[in-house]
Amino acid sequence: MSLTMLPPAPARAPAAPGPRDRFIDILRVFGMVLVVVQHWAMPVLSYAGGRLTTGNALAAAPFVTWISQVMPLVFFAGGAANAISFRSAARRAGLPDTRETGRAARERLTRRPSAEKRTAWEWTAREWTARRVRRLAWPVAPLAAVWLPLPHLLTALGVPPQPVEVAARTVGQLLWFLAVYLLAVVATPCLLRVRAGVALPVLAGGAVLTDVVRFSGLEAAGYLNVAFVWLAVHQVGFRYADGGLEWLRGRRAAALAVAGFAMVAALVAAGPYPASMIGMPGAISNMAPPSACLLALFAGQLGLAMLLRPTLNALARRPRAEAVLTTLAPRMMTVYLWHMTALVAVAGLATIGFGPTTPLPGSAAWWSGAPLWPAALAPVLLGLTALFGRWEEPAGAATGRHVAVAAPLVGGALLTLTVTGFAPGPAPVIASIALVGGLCLVSRPAVAAPPRR
Repeated sequence: MSLTMLPPAPARAPAAPGPRDRFIDILRVFGMVLVVVQHWAMPVLSYAGGRLTTGNALAAAPFVTWISQVMPLVFFAGGAANAISFRSAARRAGLPDTRETGRAARERLTRRPSAEKRTAWEWTAREWTARRVRRLAWPVAPLAAVWLPLPHLLTALGVPPQPVEVAARTVGQLLWFLAVYLLAVVATPCLLRVRAGVALPVLAGGAVLTDVVRFSGLEAAGYLNVAFVWLAVHQVGFRYADGGLEWLRGRRAAALAVAGFAMVAALVAAGPYPASMIGMPGAISNMAPPSACLLALFAGQLGLAMLLRPTLNALARRPRAEAVLTTLAPRMMTVYLWHMTALVAVAGLATIGFGPTTPLPGSAAWWSGAPLWPAALAPVLLGLTALFGRWEEPAGAATGRHVAVAAPLVGGALLTLTVTGFAPGPAPVIASIALVGGLCLVSRPAVAAPPRR
């Protein structure tokens, strides 16, 4: 099966006039593909006596995660895309651009009464947020529809319950990204009105202060960095969308890359930050909750990405690369949501059906078998993407009337499914109902066109 066999992507209006920013598209596609590859390379599986034991192969090579942990770049690209999209919506509503200053801003601000401007801005923010909430949550509906009954079906067919529960929980853990990204989406209209010179230092400073409190003994305080770290990275995406990172090229970009990775090395050497940028069992995590070390990692990755930007843009103009981006970019949410289902299906069949144990990570046997995993998993994922990719585009139209209620419902549902997965029990069912309820609150049924005479 090849990319050309996937159904055509649904037509979408461009977020802003002019050509798409292919650099942002490349970061999003590359980031998600690398996430998939990383997750597929991680499992160390052993099955005996009806119980599945799991480990993480990257524990033997933690420094690899300094490159493979690309979620900071994904949030950066998301910030740029959200800024472009919201400002486009604001222009269509006749609102002044949040980037305007001085005389131009004063002239535009005086064209209508302040109450009317405020009402127009609030309406635009609600409608834009509603569209984004729907686009984010809609692809989760088929995942829930498949995985809520699937554990019960597998158990009824004789599969031992413990590995089924492990699989159901693992698939749900991926939804943490959507829950946090939803927070970034909801915050976008307000954060765009705050000067980056104020918001970014506050968010980054909050991340550092949170780590001080967390590592002083109050571990729970670290979860404040879910907002501070990811919103700070997202805010840098705003700067890119404004053209504020055009200076970051050549030697300057290389210097930022070196400084960022050097800061990561210094933080890891000084402690208490671990070398791995992904969570490892029984160890302090840089990801759950996120630590300020990820900001240093992001600086290094951003410098490297901006250094390669001219090359990547030139590559994106080639017909084959353009075709790949055009095919994959509108389906990356589907790829992300279903890649662990592909892993569970193939690994479950191989481990439980045939009983092999993963070789010692880094051994000759492990390296010789490593290429076989993508070869086995990719066709399954392509099939799932072809089947569920159409859910990337929500049916009907958006309405922002109840978005203030819908966003917490969807966010709470995603957070609950992150914690519980789709393991048998009432929590995943209630969360899925809340997800559908939130989608209904921000959805308006499409009006059928009158029949032609």
